[in-house]
Amino acid sequence: MNDKELFIFDMDGVLIDSEPFWRQAQIQVLKLHGAHINIDDCIEYTMGKRIDDIAKLWIDHFSLSLNTKKLSEEILDKTVYLIEQFGEAKEGIYELIQLLKRSNYRIALATSSSQPIITAVIDKLELNGIFELTLSADVVINGKPAPDVYLEVCNQMNVQPQNAIALEDSFNGVCAAVSAGITTIAIPEFYDDRFKIANYRLSYINEVLTLMRTNSFSYR
Repeated sequence: MNDKELFIFDMDGVLIDSEPFWRQAQIQVLKLHGAHINIDDCIEYTMGKRIDDIAKLWIDHFSLSLNTKKLSEEILDKTVYLIEQFGEAKEGIYELIQLLKRSNYRIALATSSSQPIITAVIDKLELNGIFELTLSADVVINGKPAPDVYLEVCNQMNVQPQNAIALEDSFNGVCAAVSAGITTIAIPEFYDDRFKIANYRLSYINEVLTLMRTNSFSYR
């Protein structure tokens, strides 16, 4: 793998432990509209998906008299608030970014989250100027698990997918990166045998650091 030049981060659950905020936001907002879900529902049905897909799923499931845009905005607003108040970087993220920079990797972000969430996370974690490109799946036709967002990142950065590495935590995200032909590292929140489709299955960011330091990926 001596041709790797681009490292693409997912955001929620990779840079920041924001998945609990997404779940809390969905549970609280839907409760206001008379619909009741729990954490397991969020994990099973919405983890790694775009906000419009999430909103449509719940509207259809509960036959809510809301449009997708309104429910999306309510969930987004609540999630942004929670990130701004309580968000913290995942352990090892700053060290991994510094290692990638020292090793002359180009760094990008490919996320299912919308721009307000991207902005909130980057500001909260003080990561301004780190990413050469940040791309929301909102701007492509299909969200994860389709490969569109990863292919678009590679296209905009003029890098062949086989020359990129992706770091993902959700199964939808892993499917997207693998389908794009990108070498994929999975750090799933929960054990699931489906993650075996990734090139590497690890448990923590610190293990990604070890993987990179052992020259399993070459540095440019």
